[in-house]
Amino acid sequence: MKKRSLFSLGMLILTFLLSMSIHAQDPPKPVFITFTTLHRNLNTDGKDWKATEQEYFDKVTSKNDLIIGSEILTHYYTENSSEVILVSVYKTWEDIEKAEAMTEDLIKKAWPDEKARTAFFDKYNTYYGPMHSDEIYSSVGTIGEKEFKATTKEPMIVYIRRSQMVLSGKGKGLKEYNEKVTMKDPYIRAYYPFRHAWGSDSRDFMEAYFYDSFADIEKSNQKQDELEKAAWPKESDSKAFFDELKLAFTGIHGDYIYHNLPGVSK
Repeated sequence: MKKRSLFSLGMLILTFLLSMSIHAQDPPKPVFITFTTLHRNLNTDGKDWKATEQEYFDKVTSKNDLIIGSEILTHYYTENSSEVILVSVYKTWEDIEKAEAMTEDLIKKAWPDEKARTAFFDKYNTYYGPMHSDEIYSSVGTIGEKEFKATTKEPMIVYIRRSQMVLSGKGKGLKEYNEKVTMKDPYIRAYYPFRHAWGSDSRDFMEAYFYDSFADIEKSNQKQDELEKAAWPKESDSKAFFDELKLAFTGIHGDYIYHNLPGVSK
């Protein structure tokens, strides 16, 4: 029995990543990230929901070797308080489909009795509404990435910035910016850039930042101002750099802040 239905994957992988001038001797291979956005039934008990997700993670997700990373993100500052995003990371596009088959096997092993299995997923489904949406993204490690290393068992703050790319091939400098600013910011515990691979808007360019606390976001903004001034002390150099960087984007972006559930992080 499926926990949730995944979308059909019968299309070609987009063979381009980020339309910027990025050069590296041995560029990292992209991984693929699925976002499944669900909506919590807020009339159900939150502790029971977390316990049920934890049980599923312990028995299934944690044992599925094709899922190399996972997070459950919950609303903190977004437009919809019922929003829950299930994030899974895979080495290859093909592993997305293979992992679904492995998940089915793990489910049957975890709940070999059909009645018990049905009862578990009937309960699981009560925590969510029927509507969901799916997106697939590819990582852009060539412009820099800071891997997540948990320093606490408390929920992390996950800030996701969704920008629109112009898809013209213009604009460059994001790798340089990340090297000089993002990677040197001590308040940013992790940083993951990724872009559209399958979904509704091919312009999507996403950046996920992990922080220990909400207050660290403001501290991070101040620290980035300091690092920018240190990296480009001359006003003319700073203007030239950021004018060029802005050419890659439309200028429209959205900001979304979530909590993660640390017990189900992988």
